[in-house]
Amino acid sequence: MKLSLSVRIAELENRKDHAFMPIEELAPLARDVGFQGLSMRASVVSVDSPPERSNQVRRLLDQAGLEVSMVTGDVALAANRGDVTRILREPGPYVALAKALGCDLLRVMVRTDEEVEQLRQCCDAVAEHGIRIAHQTHWYTLFESVDGALDVVRRVDRPNFGVTFEPANLMLCGDEYGRRQIERLAPYLFNAYFQNMRIVEGGPVVWRPTNGDPVAAEYAPVGDHSAIDVREMIAALKDVGYDGWFSIHQPLQPGQRVEDAIRESHAAVAHLIS
Repeated sequence: MKLSLSVRIAELENRKDHAFMPIEELAPLARDVGFQGLSMRASVVSVDSPPERSNQVRRLLDQAGLEVSMVTGDVALAANRGDVTRILREPGPYVALAKALGCDLLRVMVRTDEEVEQLRQCCDAVAEHGIRIAHQTHWYTLFESVDGALDVVRRVDRPNFGVTFEPANLMLCGDEYGRRQIERLAPYLFNAYFQNMRIVEGGPVVWRPTNGDPVAAEYAPVGDHSAIDVREMIAALKDVGYDGWFSIHQPLQPGQRVEDAIRESHAAVAHLIS
C-alpha cells in the first residue's frame, strides 16, 4: 500500500470549494512528513479550473515527488449535493483533469437506479483513456451498505469500475464495516479512505442516510483506537491482498493546526502500512 493525504485536511467543514491553506504550502508539508500522494479535490483544482491551473498543480506535485491518488473533479461530488451526476453525463472534462494530474482514478456518486446505466456508459467512455472509476461507500447514495455496493458493482460489470472502502460512512448508515466487509469487497477494491468517527448522541456532525433517521457523530483522532480502529482496517486490507492507495480523509480537530494533523495522521498509520 501507498499512503496518501486528502486535501480535505485544508478545507473548512462547510466549504468544499475553498482551501484555507494553499496547495503550494500543503504539498511540501505532506511530502516532508512522508506521504507519497494527495487525494485531489475541487478546493485545489476542478473541471471548472482553467488548464493553466491543473498544469501548475501538476508541476508543483512533480517537484515535490507526490502522486495523485484519486481525483474528485467538482464541488458537488465533494459536498454530496447538487449536480453529482455531471461526470456521468460529461466525462470528458474529468478525464482531461485526471490525465493532466497524472492520475487514473476518478470519483463518482450515484443515488438512483436510473443512474446505474449512465455509470455503465461513463465507464465505457473513460476506459479507452485508461481511466478507472471508483465509488466511495457513502451516505445518501446506493453505496450506503456493502450489499448495496456489491449490487451496483455487479450490475455495472465493468473492469474499470470499483469501490473506495471507507468505514465511517458504513458505520453511520448502520452497516458493518470490519474485516468481513473488506473481504466481501476485496475483488472490487480500487481505493481505501479513512476518517475516524464515533456515534455520539448530540454530536456535532449529523448525517441522514437515505432510508433512516439522522445519526449524530463526532470525529476522533486518526490513531484513537476506541473509535474506528485503523489497525484492524489496514490488517484486513493487507490480508485480502490490497496494494493500492490508503488515504487519510480527515478534517481538522477543533483547534488543530494543519501541520500537526498531518504529522499525527502519518504517525498513526505509516508504520502499519510499511
